Amino acid sequence: MNRFDTPFIPPKDGGYRVAVAGATGAVGQTMLEILASRNFPVAELIPLASRRSAGTTITFRHQEITVQDLATFDPEGVDIALFSAGGDTSLAHAPRFAEAGCFVIDNSSAWRMDPAVALVVPEVNPETLEMARDNRIIANPNCSTIQMVVALAPLHRAAPIKRLVISTYQAVSGAGNRAIEELASQTRHLLNGMEAGSEVFPARIAFNVIPHIDRFMDDGYTKEEHKMMDETRKILGDDTIAVTATTVRVPVFYGHSESVNIEFAAAMNADRAREILAECEGICVVDDPASEDYPLASEAGGTDPVWVGRIRDDHSCEHAINMWIVADNIRKGAALNAVQIAELLIR
Repeated sequence: MNRFDTPFIPPKDGGYRVAVAGATGAVGQTMLEILASRNFPVAELIPLASRRSAGTTITFRHQEITVQDLATFDPEGVDIALFSAGGDTSLAHAPRFAEAGCFVIDNSSAWRMDPAVALVVPEVNPETLEMARDNRIIANPNCSTIQMVVALAPLHRAAPIKRLVISTYQAVSGAGNRAIEELASQTRHLLNGMEAGSEVFPARIAFNVIPHIDRFMDDGYTKEEHKMMDETRKILGDDTIAVTATTVRVPVFYGHSESVNIEFAAAMNADRAREILAECEGICVVDDPASEDYPLASEAGGTDPVWVGRIRDDHSCEHAINMWIVADNIRKGAALNAVQIAELLIR
C-alpha cells in the first residue's frame, strides 16, 4: 500500500471542523457556498477574518455564525482550514495552523513555488498531495493558471508540450470586492457624464483594457505573468516547457478568458485535441464556428467547468494549435479548486 491509499484525515462521525480564513471576502464567501452545495461533511464551520470584520456574521447552511479574529483564534482541533486572506496573512498564520495538526489549503501566492509544498489541481496532479503529509500546507494555484492547466494537462499527456504563448483577459473580481465595486461605480459615473476616479487599478478599468496585473518585475514582466509561467511548469511537472505570458485586466465582473497557443514536441492537431478534451471530466468543449458557438465569460460566470473553444490548427507552426479557455475565476479559479483539494484529504 502506498501512502496515497490511506486517508490524510481519518473519518469522523458527524464530519470535520473546517475553518475558512477570509470568510467575508469574495473567494471566502464562495468557499462557504461550495462547501454547502457539494455537501462537504462539516461538523463545525469556523469563519475567520481580520479584527476589522470579527464580530460580523456569515450564513452557512441557513445558520448565522459569528466571524472570529484569525490573529487570536486557537487552531487546535481544526481539521481543515481554507485560507483566502492574502500572502502575508498566510505566511503569518498557516504554519501555526499546520503545527496544530490542521491541513491548510492556501489560496495566496505565498507557498506556491516552495519546493516542499504541493501546488495542486485535482484533475491534473492529485498525487503531489502526498507532500502535505509532512508539512500540512497545500497551495492553491493562481486563478488563471488553474483553468489553463486543466485544459493543457490531458493534451500534455498525449503529446508533450514544447512551448506556450499565453494572453489573458482577466475579470476584475480577481482583484477582490473593491475592484468589483470600482468597475460598477466607474461605469455608472461615465454613463452619466461624470468623471470616474481609480483607486484599485492603476488606470480606469471601465470601458478600458489594462495590460498590467500585479507589480512589474525587473525583466519587464508582471508578477501575475511570472505566476502563470512558473506555476504551469510546476503543476505539469515539466521544467522544459517554454512559457511566455501577457496578462490583461478587462472590464468584466466574473470570468477569466485566455488565448493560448500550444506547440507540441510530437504530432497533435485541432481535431485530436478536441476529441481528447471532450472526454475529460471538468471540461466542456463549446466549439462550433458554423453557428458562432464558443465560450463566453458572461456565460461561464457562476459555473464550475473549464470551457474550451476556438480550437484550431496553427498554420504557422508544425504540431501547434490555438485554444480559447474560459472559467469562473472565483469558482474553479479559487474556491472550487480548494474545496476539491479538501475532498481529496478526506477521501
